[in-house]
Amino acid sequence: MEALFKDLMDWIEIPSVTGAEGDYGDALARRLEALGFDCERQDLAPGRFNLLARAGEPGVVFCTHLDTVPPYFGARQDSDFIYGRGSCDAKGQAVAMIEAGRQLLAAGLGNFGFLFTAGEEVDSAGAILANQLLAGPWRPHHVIVGEPTENEFIRGHKGLLYARLEAKGVAGHSSQDIGPSAVHELARCACRLLDESWGQHELFGAGTINIGQIEGGVAVNVVADRARAEILVRTVEEPELVLARLGALLGEHVEILGEVKAYAPVEFEVPPGAPQRVVAFGTDAPHLARWGTPLLFGPGAIIDAHTDGEKICKRELAMAVARHVESATAFLEEEAAE
Repeated sequence: MEALFKDLMDWIEIPSVTGAEGDYGDALARRLEALGFDCERQDLAPGRFNLLARAGEPGVVFCTHLDTVPPYFGARQDSDFIYGRGSCDAKGQAVAMIEAGRQLLAAGLGNFGFLFTAGEEVDSAGAILANQLLAGPWRPHHVIVGEPTENEFIRGHKGLLYARLEAKGVAGHSSQDIGPSAVHELARCACRLLDESWGQHELFGAGTINIGQIEGGVAVNVVADRARAEILVRTVEEPELVLARLGALLGEHVEILGEVKAYAPVEFEVPPGAPQRVVAFGTDAPHLARWGTPLLFGPGAIIDAHTDGEKICKRELAMAVARHVESATAFLEEEAAE
């Protein structure tokens, strides 16, 4: 497994913050081509692309993302862990998947492939593109999505609704009886949003809301004519229901600004007897409807992702490789028997 750990260290050393995934994608392409996979790129923007690699006509696809969140920092290791940006989210996923692919080829198996997407950490633009362009020899019936799940198969993850809100008021001297104040209107709206129930689901649990950013006004003695907020709802209902609830809570002077981004909760296939665990974080899975039945699995812990102590356990990496081989083999044998 030392070669596996070296690959991960090397790939962490290649910065791939969202928008600059190209060099890392090229490194994966070189490795996959050296192993005998046919590679292609789906261009998303200059220097940005999805990387697809296949052996035969893929019925099983390993999928994870190329990009990381900022800020970039390099790799280090100790006897138990590898540290660095992307170590678990999601370069550790890629290294485990590619090693599983090498072992599958060595065992004489084919008809599987890889999809590495750009932009998952921001807008899943790569996954959306891959879903639109699925064609040719690709005929996936299962897609194994790699995210840090502590090597547990996940039963589902919550949906998402992101919106920007804008309140409008009347500017003036705060000593005068004028208004309304956009800040006051937005604050009242925020209280309504925080006091609201955002749904309950037997599998997914309770919906939650976070008001992540809020701004407005120009001075303490000026009635504000404008204020804005960004909200994120981790949803357990269909987007239409959540959006309707949000609209009813805005009030007369607050409106939704621009495009609302939303997707429904996702259910994943899990092996028989696996825990029915649900997570709140998002993945590319909602945007890959044409890529087959999704599974969510991978080494590392989500609590370490996006932190300055991001890490992945070496023992978990080795275990993930074995489980990927086991899962893909079972799906390929099942398909061959049909």
